Amino acid sequence: MRVLVGGGTGFIGTALTQFLKARGHEVTLVSRKPGPSRITWDELAASGLPRCDAVVNLAGENALNPLRRWNEAFQKEVLSSRLETTHMLARAIREAPHPPQAWVLVTGVAYYQPSLTAEYDEDSPGGDFDFFANLVTKWEAAAKLPGDSTRQVVVRSGIVLGRGGGAIGRMLLPFRLGLGGPIGSGRQFLPWIHIRDLVGILAHALEASHVQGVLNGVAPASTTTNAEFAQALGAALGRPAFIPLPSIIVQAIFGQERAIMLLEGQKVVPRRTLAAGYQYSFPELGAALKEIIA
Repeated sequence: MRVLVGGGTGFIGTALTQFLKARGHEVTLVSRKPGPSRITWDELAASGLPRCDAVVNLAGENALNPLRRWNEAFQKEVLSSRLETTHMLARAIREAPHPPQAWVLVTGVAYYQPSLTAEYDEDSPGGDFDFFANLVTKWEAAAKLPGDSTRQVVVRSGIVLGRGGGAIGRMLLPFRLGLGGPIGSGRQFLPWIHIRDLVGILAHALEASHVQGVLNGVAPASTTTNAEFAQALGAALGRPAFIPLPSIIVQAIFGQERAIMLLEGQKVVPRRTLAAGYQYSFPELGAALKEIIA
């Protein structure tokens, strides 16, 4: 397949590109900078969609960047970086003389309302209770295409774990120093996925003609709490992991609205992902962490 990937230069995009190429696919990236096997967003807007069999969009500013203050300007940047690229790709697909077979968008489990008791699958309601839930709703709406000439898939990703980036990259140092521990109460659920499984789900969505609609991009071990995750990471590193990071510090660093993503969580299950035939490489947390830090 010829696959066009929007925002493919980051942690997930790099892993997806390598995975798809290893499976014999041809990958072209849409990015801000020109280069080999790339087109720019300006070129896409001016010339339309290049001939391709599938399109994936991963573009979006990192909302949890601790170096950026959570103010109105950054909120607009987080919103526009997702909506504008998604609108642009969806419009290019609509206007293409030869539409691609598949159109896949990666959003997030922030669509589901944080809860210590509820369990969410792909058909559960959500998307209307805070900034990030509303963001996912607008994001997914921007991707919708009329008709059925192109299969449409949305993957709502949990926290992505992998070597060299993602959430683990920011956690390893304090945990290696024996300073790791749960965030806030530690009772909140932490929906996670290994990077190999996230790119595997995306490849499955591209290649399997029966896959469409929403898939939850989380591991089947959905009952992991933040405290259990901290304990498992400490065990994998051979370090204690009992020093909690108080809620007030998290709120001071990220701002109250962003801190919700770390201090509150959702129990999310990949019911439709499993039903679609995807087989996980890392369904359990212990094995996932062992592979990442080996």
